Amino acid sequence: MVMHSGGLEYDGARPTVTIGIDVGGTNIRAAVVDGEGVIVDAASAPTPRSAESLAAAIVGVVHELAGPESVREDGTVDSLAGNYSIGAVGLAVAGFVNRERTIVRYAPHLPWLDAPVARDLSAVLGLPVVLEHDANAAAVAEYRYGAAAGGRNVVVIALGTGIGGAFVQEGNLYRGSFGVAPELGHIQVVPEGRSCACGKRGCWERYCSGTALVDTAIEHLAKSPRQFTTLSREVATDPAGLTGRRVAGAAQAGDALALAVMADFSQWLGVGISLVADVFDPDLIVISGGVAQSAPLFLDAAREHYQRLATGAGYRSMPRIRSTQLGESAGLIGAAELARISLSST
Repeated sequence: MVMHSGGLEYDGARPTVTIGIDVGGTNIRAAVVDGEGVIVDAASAPTPRSAESLAAAIVGVVHELAGPESVREDGTVDSLAGNYSIGAVGLAVAGFVNRERTIVRYAPHLPWLDAPVARDLSAVLGLPVVLEHDANAAAVAEYRYGAAAGGRNVVVIALGTGIGGAFVQEGNLYRGSFGVAPELGHIQVVPEGRSCACGKRGCWERYCSGTALVDTAIEHLAKSPRQFTTLSREVATDPAGLTGRRVAGAAQAGDALALAVMADFSQWLGVGISLVADVFDPDLIVISGGVAQSAPLFLDAAREHYQRLATGAGYRSMPRIRSTQLGESAGLIGAAELARISLSST
């Protein structure tokens, strides 16, 4: 089921807008975004497991936003008809994207492998399509419109189903030699630790992400099965229904088990931030992604862990740490911004 809301008011000729789509491991979130980074319409759908179904779902949310009257018989979009004058589509993808931003090389939580996603979707939609790593897209949005504004060297840590990372160096995204840097979520923090979808064990995202909140809660219960809290009863009743969002909600309500899980999460976030600070020496770190909505539950404690663990603590300048200003929308706003930039460069 696709959900749809909003609308853009205008007088005279319709302004050209772009569509940004955040393709996450759990949900596809899409929006029409204007030239000031403002979301004027939105749609979402669950993320399918197969490549064919995923492409169809992305096309579906674009059609929903564009309006049925803009969809031609062959499925392409008439950008001059329908709800908006759509110039291009940008995809923020939780995976490796090549430097040309046309191919998804590898995505641990998505069914794409060396897939020419931009070309294929562009052919179906009849619109230009640009890809970007989801953390890079979030960094673009935060740097342009949000918490990273004014930073010189900024690391964005996107906490969601996994962990994404981005580095903005003097106003430019750093992508590495082959377009995959910096892959922060798969830094190993626990040798022979929890197995990861990437094929390794002990990756940072396995201890510090929305998925990690669930695994940590289950581990706590396994060690102390006699805990009787609201969250523990929910897990016993419906273990498959446990989510990171539910853990965070229980912590907000003061649930003892959930608070213990959040304490572990804070510690691991501090560990990772200390590594990030040692490697990149940024002046600003922004915590983004869906889990960042719960930052009041963990960010202060994470700062304390990080300040204790950072090499040379007390003898160096430490980066500021901010929480996102754009929330879960940062990735799709950044994807739409990059789509807009691509139009101006052609």
